[in-house]
Amino acid sequence: MGQYLVKEKEGKLYYSDAIIVEEPSALKLIDHPIRVKLIETLAEKPMYPAELAKKLKMHEQKVYYHIKQLLNAGILEIVEREEIRGTIAKIFKPKCLNYAVSLSKEWHLLQELSKKKESALLSFLLPFIHESKINSLFIVGSPDPHGPHKARARDGHYAIDLALFLGQFCTMDNTFHTKLDVDTDLKEDTNFIIVGGPVTNVACAKINDFLPAKFSDKKPWGIISKIKTYTDDSIGLIARIPNPYNSNYKVLVLAGIRFIGTKAAVMAFTSNMKLVLSRFSDQKEFCAIVQGFDLDGDGKIDNIEVLE
Repeated sequence: MGQYLVKEKEGKLYYSDAIIVEEPSALKLIDHPIRVKLIETLAEKPMYPAELAKKLKMHEQKVYYHIKQLLNAGILEIVEREEIRGTIAKIFKPKCLNYAVSLSKEWHLLQELSKKKESALLSFLLPFIHESKINSLFIVGSPDPHGPHKARARDGHYAIDLALFLGQFCTMDNTFHTKLDVDTDLKEDTNFIIVGGPVTNVACAKINDFLPAKFSDKKPWGIISKIKTYTDDSIGLIARIPNPYNSNYKVLVLAGIRFIGTKAAVMAFTSNMKLVLSRFSDQKEFCAIVQGFDLDGDGKIDNIEVLE
């Protein structure tokens, strides 16, 4: 296996081939404008020295000199030998385009970097995911008329995106991990992930009074926080609390004022968790209020803002 540089961008880890040296003076070999140009040009297309000299409009002997220096330093390599007019020409290319000096004697497994990067998220997901196994039930609203408002749930399918996201952190067993709200007893010995607001998900209605920010129980529907009342349909919340009906377990709620608000909560959870969890410190109760926006004007939300 080779050597690589790793960098983070927009919450994702990217890697690229690299040459890592332990002597800072080694970088002097490429700290030269001609050698940098040679490396960049050969990276685009491997060539033999005469062809390279012609392309760069340089004297062949000068090109030969710099190529020899880079070859001896292990920066260039011969990839092919070609016979030209009875002479064997060597075709060169750089081994890579990244060079780094390492003075550290401590190296760690890359998996540890991923775990460190995701430590806040993994802490938030505990105990819903425990020892890399799903340890909870997904509760979605029934599509049939039910509850005091005889409502049909239109947001249960958002649990699919949520499950796909959580799947990267856990494995499944032979147990079925999804229930309809009408079939759920919140006193069960398990953790719950509730998707959908109290109008369409009666499980959410049963814990509504225990949420840090609660849904209004009559029209106009809204979310009431300690700061203000939100009534826009695209508002949703993400809440993590102890189960008020079984204190040994926890409840995670992703719900909105309307189904579009539930979508905003799920999008925030799956796409913007770093922002959502910026205030999370493993407190007993946690709540974030989010709003979805349609920036490209196609009638579908594509951007999330954390309001609280």
